[in-house]
Order: sequence, then structure tokens, then C-alpha cells
Amino acid sequence: MSAAAAASEAIEITPELAAEHGLSADEYALILKIMGREPNITELGVFSAMWSEHCSYKSSKVWLKTLPTEGPQVICGPGENAGVVDIGEGLAAIFKIESHNHPSFIEPYQGAATGVGGILRDVFTMGARPVANMNALRFGSPDHPKTRHLVSGVVAGIGGYGNCIGVPTVGGETEFDPAYNGNILVNAMTVGIADAGRIFYSAAGGPGNPVIYVGSKTGRDGIHGATMASAEFDQDSEEKRPTVQVGDPFTEKLLLEACLELMATDAIVAIQDMGAAGLTSSGVEMASKGGVGVELELDLVPMREEGMTPYELMLSESQERMLIVLKPGREDEARAIFEKWELDFAVIGRVTDTGRLVLKFHGETVGDIEVAPLVDNAPEYDRPWEPTPKSAIIDTDDVAAPNDPMDALKRIVGSPNMASRRWIWEQYDHMVMADTNQRPGGDSAVVRIHGTDRALAITTDSTPRYCLADPEEGGKQAVAEAWRNLTAVGATPLAVTNNLNFGNPEKPRIMGQIAGAVTGMGAACRALDFPVVSGNVSLYNETSGEAILPTPVIGGLGLIDDLDRTTAVAIPREGLNLVLVGKTKGWLGSSLYLREIESRADGAPPPVDLAAERRNGDFVRGLIQAGRVAACHDLSDGGLAVAAAEMAMAGGIGADLVDTPEGLALHGWLFGEDQARYLIAAEDGAAIVAEAQAAGVPAAVVGQTGGDALTVGKTHTISIHELRRCHEEWLPSFMARP
Repeated sequence: MSAAAAASEAIEITPELAAEHGLSADEYALILKIMGREPNITELGVFSAMWSEHCSYKSSKVWLKTLPTEGPQVICGPGENAGVVDIGEGLAAIFKIESHNHPSFIEPYQGAATGVGGILRDVFTMGARPVANMNALRFGSPDHPKTRHLVSGVVAGIGGYGNCIGVPTVGGETEFDPAYNGNILVNAMTVGIADAGRIFYSAAGGPGNPVIYVGSKTGRDGIHGATMASAEFDQDSEEKRPTVQVGDPFTEKLLLEACLELMATDAIVAIQDMGAAGLTSSGVEMASKGGVGVELELDLVPMREEGMTPYELMLSESQERMLIVLKPGREDEARAIFEKWELDFAVIGRVTDTGRLVLKFHGETVGDIEVAPLVDNAPEYDRPWEPTPKSAIIDTDDVAAPNDPMDALKRIVGSPNMASRRWIWEQYDHMVMADTNQRPGGDSAVVRIHGTDRALAITTDSTPRYCLADPEEGGKQAVAEAWRNLTAVGATPLAVTNNLNFGNPEKPRIMGQIAGAVTGMGAACRALDFPVVSGNVSLYNETSGEAILPTPVIGGLGLIDDLDRTTAVAIPREGLNLVLVGKTKGWLGSSLYLREIESRADGAPPPVDLAAERRNGDFVRGLIQAGRVAACHDLSDGGLAVAAAEMAMAGGIGADLVDTPEGLALHGWLFGEDQARYLIAAEDGAAIVAEAQAAGVPAAVVGQTGGDALTVGKTHTISIHELRRCHEEWLPSFMARP
């Protein structure tokens, strides 16, 4: 052992040092009880990583267990690297969303890039070829001095990694709010397709089987990354820059191809990517899931820096690395594949029957921990929580009507949260692989299943302002909107992945937001037969005690059986009926109209009627799959006026909307955000309304397509050209500021 390594291992372990590793006094006492002695520094690092919020879900596990995770379409639910669902014809879709929030705030390019790289590995480690990337981004106020820098770096990092590896980034969402000034959110989602009969899992097995390290060499980047992701930011956050990993998409491309080539053989027993906490999490999780032990010889790990210690080797989060358990005698076959792809390959250990994680360094034992209590005895907290006080229901009469509704519409579509995201998605290669059927900007991305006339529909959704006002309704709405977005392109919703972004769970107010949002999500997933198959929890998103908005992001996946029976947002031609499906009450509480026009953020959000969501959505999907819908858009932010404007801008064809129905105020009719609604363009509007009424679905013809303007009641009008100008100019103008 080198002198540096020996000195490192001799560090005295104190409660203060344990606290620096994110371990509470009670947690450190439990470690002492488990081990029967004081841990050394490497063992302390292993416990610190495995018991971090990021790896153990210790504050959220009690609530995550309440979510529905099963269904006839589910092949593998939560607990593996990603979720797996059956998509028919012998194929499976593998998908997950995961956060890289803290690293992206500290170093936006590499933080976002390695977030993409990590989620790609989660998917292809299970045997899938990635076919699409998505993202959900939240930034601070456009007026904040760091916002443009962060937007520029994050977008460049996502595009730089995804474009180089050759996986299309097909959509996502981006919002701005002062609550994210000190803590942005970068949630990355990947979807892959695999042979349903050849899914690879991470449970190690077969005592004596070799443990293989493949990919890039290990450096000192990313050490303490998992622990950093489990702590609040403060004024010293910039000093954490060394904990941000550095990505190399070209190496990841080689790793992807090498892994898939090895997977075509029968040599693999188990495989796991080295994500958060690197060798620690991958080695421990593989042993735990297989009910076995693992012995690792750390001096055999390929290194790119001199003098690395066992502590550093176990906690490094260097990118583009995998851990594999092979069948005995298959090492040379596997080595030949990885060396052909110019990747490191090393036998660094073996599976044992001891149930222990044993770490050796130059022949000396530097770590010896029983695996079961390291995983099974990880803290699980049922933290105290306070329900969020209910917001008052706002009557439409209590909200000022606009002098000119078209001016209000123009201001909304040109506002930071509704302006076109073209500046962002044009930096992403969304057409690589040649299977992207709908470009970004619609309700869902549509990606053809290669060589077929079928497709996957993919969406990401969350409305944090609703969750702040009422976490349970906000959680329901996030799931319901994802379900609507998939339905709006004609897809049958299959399952969701979620990314729960919240503040400090040790504060009862924040824990109440988590409890409420998860409760709402669970209710919606059950009502819509939309199970949760994977996900990620990102907590402690606070800076100097100020939390982000509660932001539960839903990544939804659906299946389209016939690409000829799908639809998009754009109005394709003149002379079509516009049919509004769903009931309108003119709900303005927590609405975009209230925020952008009245500078208010109060009021209860629109309630989510899950039975109506199911009934209305099934009806609309049936119309689309019958080939009777020319265009479709779900109604969400900004209500009917914004949906009609977006359909008109996308197709370059205007529309005449009817005047306000009796009993509704004009601004409630145009900008209310009532849920469970769709706007469809179709030839046979009257027949569709009659069928809807027979099915118990509210529907009415509310306009006609045609012309070059959007008109309401023959009185209020605005040209499509003017709408587009306002919609398109804000983001490029904002990013071009000196």
C-alpha cells in the first residue's frame, strides 16, 4: 500500500467526521452497532454513500411504497436500473427519469451532460438500445444574474452529450420561477427498446464468478456526489465544483455498443452501471439483490490518477463505467469485445458466499462490511409532516377581466413560461436514428419503433404552482396531464416514471408537500391504470433555507399501434370543426392568466376529476384511433385560448371561436384551466358531439378553422403572424442579452 493510501486509512473516525459525511449521530451509532467496531475511513465512506438520501430514499420510502407499480403490461417495476413494460411483438420498452440538479447548478454543462450519460446507462445496462431522450428543466427568474448562464450551460450539456452519442432528444419542458434561483432542476429521461426475452438484471450470483470492471478509467471526479445531492446548498456551494463528474459521450457510445455486443452472448450473469457512489453502490446493490457477497481488489481498478486511495476508488463517480458478473471462463471472450471497442477491461474481484463486501488493496483488507444490514438496515424515516393549508377558491368575478383578451393572449404566449422553446430544441439532434415522427413542441414526442408502423409516445409533465397551492391535487394533475398528452397523439398510456423534486424533508411543511403529492399521484395512477415502474427522488433542493417549488415530474410512456392513426397539434387545413371535449367552469385559481396578467399567484388549483379524465380521454383516443381527428391538443396552461393559439401557430391556419357560453365570464371561458379537456379539429363535429353526449362526455363545437387570424365571437381578433412573433421572440432575445 502506498504511503498516501496508508495515511488515508489511518484517519481517526470521529462523530464530527461522520457528520461531515452526512450521517446523523443516531445513524453513526447504528453503524457502530452493525459493525461492532469503529469503521475505517473507507467503510465510513461506503455507509455514507449507501445511506445518503440519494441512494437510500430514507425520507421518501415510506410514501413511495404506496404507489401502484403493477399491471399486465409491467415486466419489471421499481427496484432495478429502469422500468420495463411490454410493448408487444416480442419487444419491451425500458425507461426512467433521474435528476442531476445539484451538479447542474454548480457546473451546468458537465452537470447536465453527465445527467444524460447516467440515465442512458441505466437503460442500456438492462439490454435496451436507447431510442429517445427527454428532459424537464426548471430555472430561476429571467431577471436573476445567473439564469442565462445556467440555461446556456445546461442546454449545451444536454445537446452535447445526446448529439454525440447519437440518441435523439425529442422533447421536454422548461420553466422559469424565482423559487429556482438558487437550485435549478435538471431531470433527464431515456427510453430504450429491447427484446422482451432478453432483459438484463443486476442481481449477482454464483460464488466464484468473476467481477469485471469495464469502460473508462477511474479518477477523482465525482467523489461525494451522492452525498452532495443529499444536502442543501449554501454560500459555499461553488466550492463543491470538484464533486461534479466529467462526461465523455464518445466513450459512452463505445461502451453502449460493447455492452450490447456482449449481451448478444450468454456470458453475463448480472450487470450494473456505476452511477451515484460508483463502485460502492454498484457492488453493494449487486451483492444485495443476489443475496451473495463480493470481494474486490481495488488496486486492479483501472486508474487515470496516481496515488488514489481505497476511499477514493470506492466513492469516485467517474463516468462511462460498468460492473459485470460473468459466467466462469468467459473472461477472454468478454475482454476481446471490450478491447475491440478500445475500452478498459479488468477482472477486479469475485462473487462470494459470505454475504460480505470485502475490499482489498495491495493484499491488505481495507474494508469488510456485512451487505445485508448495509442495505436492509439503511435508515427509513416516517418524518413528521404538516398538510398544506387549503387555498381559497377564487371566483371568476374576483379576477379582473382584460380590456382586450387578444392582448392578454399575446402577453401569455410570449411570456417566459409559454414562449416557444425552439431556441432550445434546435440545439438538440431530434432526428438522428430517423425514427422521430413528431418534432418537439407538441403534446408528446412520437418515436417510431424501428422497422414497423408502430410508435412510442413520450412526455414529461409537472405544474409546480398547482403543487404549491395543493400538493395532492397537483400530484394528481401531473399524472393526469401526462396521460392526456399521450392520449392527445392517439397513444394508449402504459406506465410512468417519476422524479420527485422537493426541499428539505426534515421540515414538516416540505414533508407535507411530499406526502400530498405522492398521495395524489398514486390516486391518479390507480384510476388511470398508469403504474409507476421507475423513478428518482431529489430532496434538499434548497439554498440558504429557501426551497424550490414542489416539483413532481411525471415521465409518461404510451404505445401507438398504427402511425397512420395518430395526430398532432397543428391545424392541417381550413373548414374543420373545433370540438371542445370536457366541461368548462372557467377555473382561474393558480392559473397562468392570474400570474401573467394579474401578477397574482393565489387560489386553489383546478380540481382533478379522475373519472372524468378517464372517460373523456378514452373517448378522444377512440376518435383518433378511428381516424376521425385531424388535430388534437390537451388543454392545460392558459386554457382554451392558448390551446387554440398553439394549434393555429403550429399549422399556420387560423380559427374562429364562438363567443362566451351563457353563464361564463369571457376570461374564464378563454383562460380557465379546468382539467380533463381536449380541443380537437375534425370534419364531423356534430356527429362527434352527439356520440360524446351518448357516452356521458361533455362536448361542444366551439369554432371553425380557417383564415390567418384567431378570432373570438367575431369581435376580438389577432393575426397568426402577430401571435407567432410574440411566441418566438422572447427566448432568443433573452439569451442574446449582453
